[in-house]
Amino acid sequence: MPVSLHHIVIDAHDLPALARFWAEALRWRILSEREREVVIGPDETAPMGICFMPVRERKVVKNRLHFDLTSGAQDRETEIERLLALGARRAEVGQSGAESWTVLADPEGNEFCVVRPKRTLID
Repeated sequence: MPVSLHHIVIDAHDLPALARFWAEALRWRILSEREREVVIGPDETAPMGICFMPVRERKVVKNRLHFDLTSGAQDRETEIERLLALGARRAEVGQSGAESWTVLADPEGNEFCVVRPKRTLID
């Protein structure tokens, strides 16, 4: 059997809080919560989930990997406001202002983007 993506792992200073943020942001559920690991996903049988693992230090540099989130065109601004209300904040990473995406950061400072509506992985 070939390998497949199982979890994306995110280091977290406050595992439960960051897991709750991303579960609510993605409208997923917390599937497993242990002292040193919290797993979220749409359900237990989904092909992939996100796992939060503890670190002592706080994030201090720009991510080398980030999530791109998308929604319908009519919902984009509403979704950005919903994410901000959940605890995200706007992030400056050198944008020109002409981008088709909005850069936000989660409560621990991990950058992510809300991009224009997409129909496929390459469009």
